[in-house]
Amino acid sequence: MRSLQRFATPLAVTAVTVVLSTPGLAAADEAADGKDATYYISLGDSLASGYQPDVDKDTDAAYTDQLYAQLKQRTPGLKHIRLGCTAETTDSLIQGGKCDYPNAKSQLDAALKAMAQHRGKVAYVTLSVGANDILLNCVSPAGTLDGSCLNSRSQTMAKNLAQIAGALRKAGTGDTQFVGSTYQNPFLAAWLQGAAGQQAAKESAPLVRAANSGIAQVYKATGFKVADVAGAFSSDDFTTQVNVPGTGEVPANVAKICQLTWACTKKDPHPNAEGHKVIAGAFAAQLTDSAAPGGSPSPTPGETAPSGTGESPAPSEPATPGSGTGTGANSPSANGGLAETGASSNTPVLAGAGLAVVAVGAAAVYFARKRRGGAQS
Repeated sequence: MRSLQRFATPLAVTAVTVVLSTPGLAAADEAADGKDATYYISLGDSLASGYQPDVDKDTDAAYTDQLYAQLKQRTPGLKHIRLGCTAETTDSLIQGGKCDYPNAKSQLDAALKAMAQHRGKVAYVTLSVGANDILLNCVSPAGTLDGSCLNSRSQTMAKNLAQIAGALRKAGTGDTQFVGSTYQNPFLAAWLQGAAGQQAAKESAPLVRAANSGIAQVYKATGFKVADVAGAFSSDDFTTQVNVPGTGEVPANVAKICQLTWACTKKDPHPNAEGHKVIAGAFAAQLTDSAAPGGSPSPTPGETAPSGTGESPAPSEPATPGSGTGTGANSPSANGGLAETGASSNTPVLAGAGLAVVAVGAAAVYFARKRRGGAQS
């Protein structure tokens, strides 16, 4: 079964349902000789697995695939170990349960085993996960958010994210570059729904900004750089006006969320192919040309990204070599069919205390369409 955690803009109510996916777990290029190969490992949820609602399945339009194509130009012989799993949370990424990984109990376990097996040859690691933690657990059947649950889950999410990023960082070497992402703001699509929607879109902005700040802080503390996806989508630009055919003038951030995601057409927040291209660019901007093993080491503490959400990496520590399992030629399968309630992997996460529900009165809610996934790609 395929999956996407469903979400749409405020001002509508329906159930939120998730179906699980089976992303590819494979080295995307078999051409390089094993002894000369270097590796890019991508982890995450449906953002990393490239889910597209128009075809209702994961695709190779994912930012991870587009980023890999760019990185391979820099690093000939690079192979892609693609681990992203639609519907993944920080809990399941650690413990397993969403997708099956051959000879590994979870996505994190698969990544660590691959890093042990290819010790010293992993050039890049990217990560996008966390939003599902809140919305898989804190959305009512009516589509509203439980504020108390939101606060509790956000703290657990931050702790898990730190564990994931820390374990990956420790398993790498000084030549491995690590990047995690912030999120764009799909709630901006509410702007098209009139005055109430415009107010809801405005109210969402500081909450998404706080969410991204919390995520960035976790990444900084664990030695990751931060891909400023929110900035790439102009998420806070309500000032610049853009003329959108068929709609008229809207703020630049609204125009971009409509241009780069399915939020304004299918009420689905996942990036379209062009949106994934922009996200790939945000990741690429944080990766230096000398990332291949044998090049310059990762940035030293104190370096920051231009967006202000950059990292101050902690020194890398040697990983304990294990009986790593090859992930290049295997594909994981999903556990189960129609799955638990949730919303998009793009939906903002508020990591830390002082959480608030993105809402304008009782009218602002999250919703999604209940659906079953298509065939495995």
